[in-house]
Amino acid sequence: MTRRRLSVVVVTLNEEERLRACLESVAWADELIVIDALSQDKTVQIAREFTDRVLVRPWPGFAAQKNFGLAEAGGDWILSLDADEQVSPELREEILRVLAADGSAHEGYRIPRQNLFGGQWIRHGGLWPDWQLRLFRRGLGKFVDRAVHESVEVDGPVGRCRGALVHRSYRDVADFLARADRYSTLAAEEWVKRGRRVRPTDFVLRPAGRFLSMYIFNLGCLDGVRGLLLASLYAYYVFIRSVKAWEQQGESRR
Repeated sequence: MTRRRLSVVVVTLNEEERLRACLESVAWADELIVIDALSQDKTVQIAREFTDRVLVRPWPGFAAQKNFGLAEAGGDWILSLDADEQVSPELREEILRVLAADGSAHEGYRIPRQNLFGGQWIRHGGLWPDWQLRLFRRGLGKFVDRAVHESVEVDGPVGRCRGALVHRSYRDVADFLARADRYSTLAAEEWVKRGRRVRPTDFVLRPAGRFLSMYIFNLGCLDGVRGLLLASLYAYYVFIRSVKAWEQQGESRR
C-alpha cells in the first residue's frame, strides 16, 4: 500500500541563521511549506532553495499564521515546525513508519522536544521531555488562538513518539532577554484580556515559585550553570510579565 504523504509547515520571521538546518532535517518530506511574515533578512531566499511553496504575508499572530499554513497543506499528515526546530534521525524514521502504516489508532502524536541552551541539551528543570503535539492528520488538528504559547488540539486519540525534536531555542542570554521582552508583552495582554487582576504577591511569589520549581523541584541544579541561569531567566520572565500586566491594568483604569 502506498504510504501517506507528509506536509511540513514552517512559520518564519527573520530566521536566516536557523532556517537552513530546520529545512534540511525535513527535506525528505513530500511537501514543504514556509509561511513567512515579511522577513527583512535572507529567510525567504533560503526557504526557496528547498521549496517553491513559500508564502509571504503580514503577521496576524502565532495561531492564525500557523493555521493559515495548515490550510495550505495537501498531505495526509502534517508536521508543524518552528524555524529553530529540527527533526532528529530517530524521529524521521518514526514518522516514516507512521506514514507507511496501513492504519493508525491515533490521529496525532506528541513529540518529545530536546531544548538546547548555548548548544547544550538541558535535561532537567522541566524542559525535558517537553511534549509537543505537532504531528497529526490533515483536517483533524488546529492551533488554539492564544497570544503566546499556542498549542495544537486534535480531534481524536493522540499517541507519543520516542524520537526527539531538537529545539535550538536560545542562542545566548541576550537572545533569551529579547524574546522574553516580546513574549511577556503578549502574555500580559492576554492576562488583562481575561480580566485577572495583578496582586503584589505576583511580583514576588510567582517568580520565586518558577525559580524553585525549575532549579530545585525539577532538578535544574543538575544542569550546572546553565540550569541556574535558565531558572533565573524564567523567573525574570514571570516577573516582567506581571509588571507589564499591572501597567496595562493601570492604563485601562485611567
